Amino acid sequence: MSHESSPLCPCPGLQGTPPGRPGQVGGTHRPDAARPAPCFAGPVTRHHGGPGPLDQYPGAGGRDPVRRQELLRLRGHRVAWLPPLVLLVAIAVADYHTTGEFRMISWIVLVPGIAAAICGVWGTALFALASLATYVVVDGAWPHEYQAGLADFVLVALGGILATLACVVRVREERRVLRMGDVTETIRRTVLRPLPPGWGGLDHAGVYLTADAEARVGGDFYDIQPGPHGTRVLVGDVQGKGLGAVEAAAALLGTFREAAYHEAGLTTVAERLETRMIRHRGHTVALGRSDGDRFATAVLLGFPDDDPEAVDVLVFGHEPPLAVGPGGVRALPAGAGLPLGFGDLAPGPPGARRVRVAADETLLLVTDGVTEARDGTGAFYALAREVGRAVAEDPGAAEPARLAALVRDGTLRHCGGRLADDTTIFTVRRRVGPEGVAGAP
Repeated sequence: MSHESSPLCPCPGLQGTPPGRPGQVGGTHRPDAARPAPCFAGPVTRHHGGPGPLDQYPGAGGRDPVRRQELLRLRGHRVAWLPPLVLLVAIAVADYHTTGEFRMISWIVLVPGIAAAICGVWGTALFALASLATYVVVDGAWPHEYQAGLADFVLVALGGILATLACVVRVREERRVLRMGDVTETIRRTVLRPLPPGWGGLDHAGVYLTADAEARVGGDFYDIQPGPHGTRVLVGDVQGKGLGAVEAAAALLGTFREAAYHEAGLTTVAERLETRMIRHRGHTVALGRSDGDRFATAVLLGFPDDDPEAVDVLVFGHEPPLAVGPGGVRALPAGAGLPLGFGDLAPGPPGARRVRVAADETLLLVTDGVTEARDGTGAFYALAREVGRAVAEDPGAAEPARLAALVRDGTLRHCGGRLADDTTIFTVRRRVGPEGVAGAP
């Protein structure tokens, strides 16, 4: 969740609008115009340009092949050819000015090897030929008794051929990775749909960062669903990783979007989610897969239309939401709900709790990627304390987009960019005035 997240993501900003590129706050934008960025931001937000935490901690977002090539640009022009060219000239000049007892012209075999790592196939082949030609010219300038001879000539020729072949393999693999990135990005957009600004009468911002920089998608999920019974919000985390977790998240989100719109009671929506999780597990077991014991923690919120200062809260084994405002930070009642999938262990469905939330308070919901982030000493990230300190210094930090960016930056800073788990940060606040009504379904 901050990239050029267009400009948000590698991680600079947030969103409150449809996701842009991965890494962006509130959006899914890509670090470059061509490929998805390593991190994603949810569908929410505005981007506030400038370098972001993923630039400081590249490990948090990973680097795809295209972005690595971006490092070899100068003022918009590719300069991947420059390192091998400098090495070629340096070896030729150094060899020409050394004594006959120390010849280094055979080192020129390194040139196509370096080109294979950073240049294209044709560029590598060109450097292989240039190295061979340079070898012949420079070695021929020495008296016969000091010439390196045929053996080193063969070494340089074979080195150029092998380097070119290695470059072919590298380029093919990069193209495969980029294609897989497009597939993953499509999956991510399907699961975490873009959310329009002000959707459901809520200002919102979302950040989504995956612990696996290559996967770019995990089991965290969130959504907003407006409807005739008010606007509902769901944020959760499916146990485990991989496509199995994504499938479970997609199943829960699909059920949430329908139930949150049609069902009048928030408890009924919760029961539908519990039933869907159990059905999904049964289907997984029937397929003979080993991940049929998944569960999901989640927070379900309801914003009733008839009471603008009330929020109904249901917590399923998840971190309770934090209400963040100029007056400080407070945790909303968590209740005793079990994770989705464990409902049969409880005497009955959990009941929703109605709490009062001031107009200037933002609800902050996070997954365990935030609460379990550790620094080098093993200390956990003190979310409430850090947010409270920031809001005390600047009450404007409680605004949804700024709050999501604040938590994102603080989490990455605390763990040095080494995320141990997928990380979702989602902030919501009722819109004040005539716009603060449920949006279209």
